[in-house]
Amino acid sequence: MDEQIISTLHFKNSFAALGGDFSTPVTPSGIENPWLVSVNEDAAELLGIDTAELQQDWFLRWCSGNITLPGSAPRAMVYSGHQFGSYVPRLGDGRGLLLGEVDGPRGKWDVHLKGAGQTPYSRFGDGRAVLRSSIREYLCSETLHGLGIATTRALSIAASNEPVYRETTEQAAMLIRLARSHVRFGSFEYFHHRGETEQVQILADHVIEQHLPELAGCNDCYLGMFRHAVHSTARLIAQWQAVGFAHGVMNTDNMSIIGDTLDYGPFGFLDGYNPEFICNHSDHGGRYAFKRQPIIGLWNCNALANALTSLLSVEALTEVLEEYEPLFFDNLLQLHRQKLGLVTAEKDDQSLIDDLLTAMTANNVDYTIFFRKLCAFQEKRANDPLRDLFLDPAAFDGWAKRYRQRLLRESEQHSAAERRQAMLKTNPKYVLRNYMAEIAIRKAEDDGDYREIDRLLKLLQTPFDEHPDCEEYARHPPAWSQQLSVSCSS
Repeated sequence: MDEQIISTLHFKNSFAALGGDFSTPVTPSGIENPWLVSVNEDAAELLGIDTAELQQDWFLRWCSGNITLPGSAPRAMVYSGHQFGSYVPRLGDGRGLLLGEVDGPRGKWDVHLKGAGQTPYSRFGDGRAVLRSSIREYLCSETLHGLGIATTRALSIAASNEPVYRETTEQAAMLIRLARSHVRFGSFEYFHHRGETEQVQILADHVIEQHLPELAGCNDCYLGMFRHAVHSTARLIAQWQAVGFAHGVMNTDNMSIIGDTLDYGPFGFLDGYNPEFICNHSDHGGRYAFKRQPIIGLWNCNALANALTSLLSVEALTEVLEEYEPLFFDNLLQLHRQKLGLVTAEKDDQSLIDDLLTAMTANNVDYTIFFRKLCAFQEKRANDPLRDLFLDPAAFDGWAKRYRQRLLRESEQHSAAERRQAMLKTNPKYVLRNYMAEIAIRKAEDDGDYREIDRLLKLLQTPFDEHPDCEEYARHPPAWSQQLSVSCSS
């Protein structure tokens, strides 16, 4: 094997070292006659992979599951979880493998191969990923990163003509995902509900050692770990709500112990503002509707608390859980203030925000477009571009009068020009709407044309920039996009 490979990626296997209770060794099952669909150079830099190496044969063979690099130890991780509120005692990596972790120029990253074939946790699945869902995760994880939201990253997509059978026959693909951690709330639930308290403690010690070293040796290190999980989850979901992102499957096995966005399936960004928005066609009861994400985050933290009762008292866990809601609402209020260009706090700010969102709901106002146009709000003009977004312009006029008065009280803090510049860095011009992903998917599947994937990748990594060559993606979505449906298989 090329010595260059050995010197480029130095794998460690701290999770594998925990032993067979936590994961199972599995050899990846590579896809046949693969080719590269797309490579994310920004993510490659995280691992210290030089751009030139991305074109080498070893890289394609590796990211398609056909070779294992020296030092890595592919493992399928075991976990359980509450899926749509019901506890499932044994889940685990059914189509993915943790290859190990790499210390890169900007920190340590787990390297995970998705679509690598069957594992002991595949249940009745084939362990494969399809091109469609791989493209969606590849683009959306980079979108959230571009928006400044904690998330896994995506390094590459490899594809093959190997058939994979879902609702229809689809194309096999493999995605390499990078994450700061793949430990989930459900990882702790698995051992707790089996009565394996020693493993709960071993896993907690691992999380602290790898991700929260400042807690190591502290008397209350486990409480500190739980508080970090609760706080980071509250902050994360506040960010989701602020940008109009719906995850779609907030099961406890999809919740990262360190508060990163994990597992991209039937996600969706809001078009017209609608707090009832359900992005997952499989979510018939609306458990994971957009407006319910904050309370589901707390529900999941309660499930994690229950899984830690062998380490911490119920009283201590409850005290930390009570910190979730105030922290979430404080963070969301501050994010909304930033979206409105406000640098000071006033007691009526929440009312100002709530009334705006109510008017946007009643008028089906596009969430992303409105806030981007709001950056150009004129204190002494009619703001027709904003009024025109409302079916009832009077609804905007009444709110705009209050907003104008609020801005006048801010004028001593910063100028209108400074406010606009700050708002342009807060309100993205672009998000990954489902129809955008669908365009890239159709071109890839129907024509073998992957240029739109790369185009969207570059666009969404810098979603606050103007990108005049992609202006069509800053407009209202086309009518056909309303017919799109995504589910857990997406």
